[in-house]
Amino acid sequence: QVQLVESGGGLVQAGGSLSLSCTGSGRNFNNYAMAWFRQAPGKEREFVAGISTSYSTYYRDSVKGRFTISRDKTRNTVYLQMDSLKFEDTAVYKCAADRYGGRWSISDMNYWGKGTLVTVSS
Repeated sequence: QVQLVESGGGLVQAGGSLSLSCTGSGRNFNNYAMAWFRQAPGKEREFVAGISTSYSTYYRDSVKGRFTISRDKTRNTVYLQMDSLKFEDTAVYKCAADRYGGRWSISDMNYWGKGTLVTVSS
């Protein structure tokens, strides 16, 4: 079983930065592709960034150049560094684990964290 716990959310002004962390339990965590999703009130959950077991990274177009996803297998942790934040980035951010990888759809994720709230003031 994989349990995911996020941290690092908070309030930040537009143009500022935040770094999110997602720590997974068990050594099997490192055999999963990992991703960050977000959901704003009234909107559908959407893919933000993903990282494979071989450290390949993927981003939705709206965050390219601003967000950086990384992982530290020694610490069983995935990070999301968010720079140049915009009001539109405000959402609950959740990390998710995919046993097989290859796609970043919500239905392909096997485990989810509870989420951490990121609020960007305009």
